[in-house]
Amino acid sequence: MTILLAVLTGLGPLTVDMYLASMPDIGRALAASPAQVQLTISSYLIGYAIGQVFYGPLSDRHGRRPVMLAALTVYVLASFACAVAPTIELLIAARFVQAVGGAGAVVLARAVVRDVYEGVRLGRELAVMATIVALAPIAAPLLGGVLQTLFGWRSNFVLLLLFGIGAVGSVWMLMPETLRTRAPEPVSPVSILRSYRSFLGHRAFVAHLAIATAAFLGLFGWISVSAFVLQDIYGQSPLAFGLVFAACSSGYMGGTAIAARVVMHWGSDRTMGVGCAAMAAGGLAMSLALTVGWQLPATLVLGMALFLGGMGMVWPQAQAGALMPFPDRAGAASSLMGVVQQTSSAAIGALLGHLIGATAWPLALGVGGAGVLALAIWAATRTIRRV
Repeated sequence: MTILLAVLTGLGPLTVDMYLASMPDIGRALAASPAQVQLTISSYLIGYAIGQVFYGPLSDRHGRRPVMLAALTVYVLASFACAVAPTIELLIAARFVQAVGGAGAVVLARAVVRDVYEGVRLGRELAVMATIVALAPIAAPLLGGVLQTLFGWRSNFVLLLLFGIGAVGSVWMLMPETLRTRAPEPVSPVSILRSYRSFLGHRAFVAHLAIATAAFLGLFGWISVSAFVLQDIYGQSPLAFGLVFAACSSGYMGGTAIAARVVMHWGSDRTMGVGCAAMAAGGLAMSLALTVGWQLPATLVLGMALFLGGMGMVWPQAQAGALMPFPDRAGAASSLMGVVQQTSSAAIGALLGHLIGATAWPLALGVGGAGVLALAIWAATRTIRRV
């Protein structure tokens, strides 16, 4: 079950990261500016957020398995549309629909874990899953760089189409229904808003959500503009970009592995604190390197790897802390987490896409600001999160 849920959760980063090395080529092939190409990420994040509004409440009412199968079917159809899109506008639209489908995998995987586990064990299980999921952002840009070099940008979406088909088959054959008690209230916009209002009135939920969202801002700041910084400013090839991106992503995998080992001894709060400090240090190191004139890919790699290592320690614990108070509404709580994180990330990605120019400063400031914000929220909300 852990491996299956991790693979389903990994569909999200795989869909975002695989085609990053192809972004400059997409711009050339479809006569689009960097800002327009970046909208294929922002539209994905917006679609991801919108999709997550409904999947959690629907699964609380109708069960995890049928809703997961429906979501993955939408993902498969949209992946085909991405692969054949003739214009940048249609690609942006297809990415939106692809995200609406893919959102179900992440929301429902988190809900299934909450159905099965509680307490610190929930945080440990999410950390183990995150360690497996971390293989996706390591492998995806490398694979995408190879596909771009050999076959062009459309091959990335053909492979995602095949992955989606495999996910549908895996869920159909292997995933049981884990929802024990179905929500009695029919799903409607009013019922969804009522649930969200109750979650946002829970101070511990809001504190954990804020920490997770700050970490997400730094991650998607990096995802949104790293290809343009490393290829257009620093002159890296698509394959070299994939290697650099994978090296940074290995930091996340290391962080999740550390968290899985220490959280049972340290507890969630201390694990998050160490992770937040690492995120702040990594982001500030990127800005310091630019300040002293070290404009080298290696400085970005080291700083971002440290940030992502910290995120690997923070994110599973923040998710666990947010879901813990709501065992009977884990799907809806997971949905709200995704909505806030994805809409915030879409905004930061669009902003950095417009600000990026001849230097890496927008990237460094975005990542550094996210790390410092996460650390500040962790320090300011320790009492609230223990209530």
